[in-house]
This record gives sequence, C-alpha cells and structure tokens, in this order.
Amino acid sequence: MVSRDASPSPVPPPSTLSSPTPETPPGASSRTSRLWRPALAGVAAALAGLGAAELAAGLFAPAGNPILAVGAVVVDLAPGWLKELVISLFGTGDKVVLIVSVALGAVLLAAAAGVLEFLRPPAGRVIVAASGTLAVAAVLTRANAAPFDAMPAVVAMVVAAVVLTLLIVTLRRMPAGAPASAPDRRRFLAYAGAGAGLGLLAAIGGQMISAGVRATDAARARFTLPTPAVAAAPVPAGAALDIPGLAPLITPNADFYRIDTALQVPRIDPGAWTLKITGMVENEVELSFAELLALPLEESTTTLTCVSNDVGGDLIGNATWLGYPIRELLARAKPRADADMVLSRSEDGWTASTPLGVLIDDRNAILAVGMNGEPLPLEHGYPVRMVVPGLYGYVSATKWVVELHVTRFDQETAYWTSRGWTERGPVKLSSRIDVPRQNVQMPAGPVTVAGVAWSQHVGIRAVDVRVDDGGWNAATLADAISADTWRQWTWVWPAASGRHTLTVRATDAAGQVQTSTVRDVLPDGATGLHSIPVTVG
Repeated sequence: MVSRDASPSPVPPPSTLSSPTPETPPGASSRTSRLWRPALAGVAAALAGLGAAELAAGLFAPAGNPILAVGAVVVDLAPGWLKELVISLFGTGDKVVLIVSVALGAVLLAAAAGVLEFLRPPAGRVIVAASGTLAVAAVLTRANAAPFDAMPAVVAMVVAAVVLTLLIVTLRRMPAGAPASAPDRRRFLAYAGAGAGLGLLAAIGGQMISAGVRATDAARARFTLPTPAVAAAPVPAGAALDIPGLAPLITPNADFYRIDTALQVPRIDPGAWTLKITGMVENEVELSFAELLALPLEESTTTLTCVSNDVGGDLIGNATWLGYPIRELLARAKPRADADMVLSRSEDGWTASTPLGVLIDDRNAILAVGMNGEPLPLEHGYPVRMVVPGLYGYVSATKWVVELHVTRFDQETAYWTSRGWTERGPVKLSSRIDVPRQNVQMPAGPVTVAGVAWSQHVGIRAVDVRVDDGGWNAATLADAISADTWRQWTWVWPAASGRHTLTVRATDAAGQVQTSTVRDVLPDGATGLHSIPVTVG
C-alpha cells in the first residue's frame, strides 16, 4: 500500500529504461542478418582460386585440373547403382552433370567457408586448406600423375585463401549500421566482383591456352589414314532402309554414343604413343604408332553396345573401323597356355577384362586407328582404341589403349568388374522400335513400324512385331552387312483406331528367341522386350 504522502518516483528518461548495451563491434549486424556478404566473399575467393588453377593447368599441368580430378575420384567411388541412375537420367550428358555438381558443391562449400571465416576465424581458411589438400590428393591418385600435376590445386588453395582473407578484412572494417550505399560497402562489392571476374577470365584464358598448346589436336588434323590392306565388305544395296526416323545403318561419328570415365579427354601425342603386351607371355611386345600404321590394316564394320543400354535405349552405334587384328599381335607375344584374360589399360588408368579366347578367335577384334573414314575422334580413343565384336564395351572397348596385360580372371579384375559387373560381358540379343515414336498420334490405316535388332557375332535371323496382346507378325529384314552389325527391319501395320502397344522381339542366327524376362543393366546388361504406346485415330 502506497502512502499518500509518498512522493511519486520520477519517470526515468527513455535512454535509461533498458539495460546498458555493450559497444557493438564493427560488422556485428552482418553476423546476424547480413551473412550473405561473407558468403559472397567465400564464393568470390573460390572462383578466383579455381580460375587461377585453370590458368595454371593450361600453362603448366594439363592433367592437374582440380575440379576434373575430384570428379574422377567421385566416379571411381560411386557405386554401380548410382552410375546407372545418372546414365538413365542424363544419358551421355552424365559428365556435364557430374562436373556441374562438383562445381556447385565447391561453391556451396566456399560460401560456408566465407561465413565461418567471418564468424570464427580462421575456420574459413582451414576449410580452404583442407579442400585444397583433398584436391591435391585427388590429382595425385590419377593414372600417370606426376608431382608437378598438383600445382594447379596448390595455386587454387593459395589464391582462394588470400582473396578470402582480404575480402573478410575489408568486410570487418565496415562501420556497423552503414547504409548500403556507403563507400566501404561499395568497396567490398567491387573487390568481390573483381576477384570473381578475374577468376572467370583466368579460367577462360586457361581453356584457350590448353586448346592452343595441345599438339595432339594438330597431329590428328594432319593425320591421313593409311589405305587398308583389306577393305571392308561392301554394304549390300538392301542393308539400309530409307525410313524417316529410323537410326541410320552407319552411325555418324558426331552421333556415336560416348560412355566412359574420362572427365577430361586424354590428349596423347601419337609420336610418343606405344602399346605394350605384357604379363603371361613368352615375348613381351612394344609397338609404336608408326609401326602400327605400317602393318597391313583391315577395315570392318562393327556394332558397339554399352552395358548401360536399357531395353530400347540408344547407347549403341554401328561404324566402319580401320585397324590391325589383335590376334596377330598376341601371336607375336605367345601367351602361356594357362592364361585366359587380357587386361587392357587406358592412358588414364581405366581397365577392361577381355577373354583371351575372344581376342584370338576368328572375329575381327582390332586395334582401331580410324572410324568411318576419319582418324579416331579424340573422345572415341585417338590415337588407338580396341574394337571387339560381341562384347559390351566395359569388357572390351578400351579407348586410348596403351597396354594389353595377359593374365587370368582369377588373378586380376578390371575397373567395372571390381564394382559389381560380371567379368565377361557378352552382348545380349536385343531389338528396338525407332518408328513410330512413343506416344505419337497417327491416323488409322497403313503405318510403317521400323527399328533395329542386334546379336553381335551371332547375327539376326528374324524380327517379329506384336500389337497389344495379339499374335506375332513377321517383319521384313534389311540385308545384313555381317553377323557383327545390327540389322534394320520394317513392318507395315494396318492400324485401327484406339490406344495400342507395339512390342518387338528378335531371333538370332542360332535360333535363340529374345527373352521377355525383364532384367536391369546391372550386372551384365538389360533384358526384356521393347514396347511403345501409340494412339491411332
């Protein structure tokens, strides 16, 4: 109870109503609501570092690009199911997706480093140093890596750390509560923009320098294929059907599928290239590019298929190759009687396990130097690759090949066989509908149905087409080039109005009918019948 005689307490001025506030350190507001600036500092520092690394790689160490090295490690460590998921989603764009994903991860990590450097120095620089160390390790784990190849990653680490430090120091010097138009804030944004911009310019310059100094590109441009000692068998007049939308009988080089683990296409000086045959042989053999070209080269048309090709997929192509029979070189080396496998090795360290018997039998397994009348494209293995009819590429089609190591399946494993795929990989009998396209709408009446079928090194005897759950109808086969190539087919369907499903199946030259059992591509290739829905009327 308050006495009436008590004097009312004076009301304190507004400045004394709240508790005393400690002095706000410079930049404190950024620590709570303005963290985008230190995040921007981290991203700018990363762009500067990666751009400097690209320039250093172009000038001094082409094999030392840290983004590509980290991406290659990701490919090596990725489980088989993840690889197949990426290929099924993005097809031959899988490498672009991986590189973009690694770059995006680097940007997010850089933003976090910038924030931590601002809030808890030197945490950001520690992240930069750790990331750089991992990049160095990634570079040095690549095949044929030399210590100097780590230089671009070291450059990236140093430049990123320096730029990050300078930007965060500039940010800390800003007065608390300064307006966005204040000179200090404009200076920070200018510095961050300059760091990122110079990094991008350096990256572009590195790419231009790399493209300009690679003697391999110039050597390929000057290279003229030798005249084959044995020309390919003439393509029969009735082998190619003139049907719009049907895959061409011979796949143009630019359209030929590419699936491999090389994020950066190896550039091999053909003058320095050699092939070695080692392992369980009586005579080790070493062959130069000039010596290979001097041999009696042979032409042959062969279809290649990727084990990742889904039923109805397009990871398959048919080309005319120029090369020298591998069996002739193995005859020089004289494999031991107990050997049963050849472990082929690429310039970038990738390996494939090919049954020895396949390489010495009558099929035309070759060391190829030409593709469709041109030198091998860089991305398809220039200067030399393997082409083996009847086997999926993961156990045979080694690009940029530099070694054939004769060994045994029970002694060594190859790149993909150690990751869950089977060790031998014969191509499965399969067929595909190219025309009409899936879910297309067409008028009732005669409809041309067409596609391709393949059973490499066996050949195709028949193709049948079914409408919905009806009976099988015999398609008309185009002439075959050989048992090692795919075969076009066509059937005229008297289409009735409605929603329908078209299904195709093939029978090979040995009488085997394509199975309807659905299996995934892992571990040795997909099976099942290709079906497409269409609408008539």
